[in-house]
Amino acid sequence: MGPFGDVLAGWLPANDDPVRPLVALSSIGLDGYPDVRHVLLSEFDDSGFSFHTDSRSRKIAELTALPRASFTVAWPELGRQLTVAGDTEPADEASLARVYAKRSPYLQVLAQLNDPAFAQLPLDDRLTRWAAFTASHEPGSLTPPETWVGILLRPRRVTLWHGRPDTASQRTEYTREADGSWTTVTLPG
Repeated sequence: MGPFGDVLAGWLPANDDPVRPLVALSSIGLDGYPDVRHVLLSEFDDSGFSFHTDSRSRKIAELTALPRASFTVAWPELGRQLTVAGDTEPADEASLARVYAKRSPYLQVLAQLNDPAFAQLPLDDRLTRWAAFTASHEPGSLTPPETWVGILLRPRRVTLWHGRPDTASQRTEYTREADGSWTTVTLPG
């Protein structure tokens, strides 16, 4: 993954851990303004970081128009923050079923039902439809809907922030060069 791989292996949960980090994902909106939202980081490996979502979402439209994004995840209690910026592309097809199967039953149902028409229903109707859907499907029986997609973010810059209460914080920043090598600088926090 780069010279930061060992650190990330200690900071991020293993890909088979069902508890996924919540990251603030930023893209460039179709109106030219930054757009940020929280998503679950699905997996990470030598190729990059992936997340999975609905193909009809605004973030997918934005990443299709301009395939660049960044995300940040912070662990303030540990004095850590990770920021990644890079280029995006569709994640491999094999990840779709694998990641979906690891999602909680709630998130699996959400991927099935969460569309504009469902969102506009009154609360009582949403509750009734949700309950009917879950009652008619055995836990673990759902497969990804056709709208389930993955995005791979290939890092160009990775910043590890290290904070401490007894001295100044610092950032270690890794930048991927055109030849694929990485440069490293230490910056003030």
